Amino acid sequence: MSLDELRSAIPDYAKDLRLNLGSVIGNSELPEQRLWGTVLACAIASRSPQVLRALAPEAKARLSPEAYTAAKSAAAIMSMNNVFYRTRHLMSDPGYGMLRAGLRMNVIGNHGVESADYEFWSLAVSAVNGCGQCLDSHEEALRKAGVDRETVQEAFKIASVVQAVATTLDAEAVLAEVE
Repeated sequence: MSLDELRSAIPDYAKDLRLNLGSVIGNSELPEQRLWGTVLACAIASRSPQVLRALAPEAKARLSPEAYTAAKSAAAIMSMNNVFYRTRHLMSDPGYGMLRAGLRMNVIGNHGVESADYEFWSLAVSAVNGCGQCLDSHEEALRKAGVDRETVQEAFKIASVVQAVATTLDAEAVLAEVE
């Protein structure tokens, strides 16, 4: 399935998602690596096989092998970090915030692409996974790297649209079975 087929699969009641998907990907002013790494990382984070099957081949065709691997690693490591840091933040006992995490996260410092791209992908995955502490951390790193708010917002625009498309199409698959 291609991007166009994915857009066509979106039901009419979710037409806004179809239009938004075309807009956040097709009309993006982001550099291609940043855009398609974000799309891939968000598709992985969405946990939707249908969305990942549609978007991964296009991402692979548009990214260098190093960027493709780095975007996958951002989705993987942020999946772990988002659960860990979101949980620690939500715990009533602030003492957990003083404990050493004790989790390996070496890929964050050794990912093989421009740091701002990796931070961008990490921010987008954190938006999908709803981790405020990670969102703040990656947004701060991007802003220190000179990325403006409008550009940072593109990360969570892509995340929100990819996640909404995944939710809608996965629900449609189940509804087709029960209706």
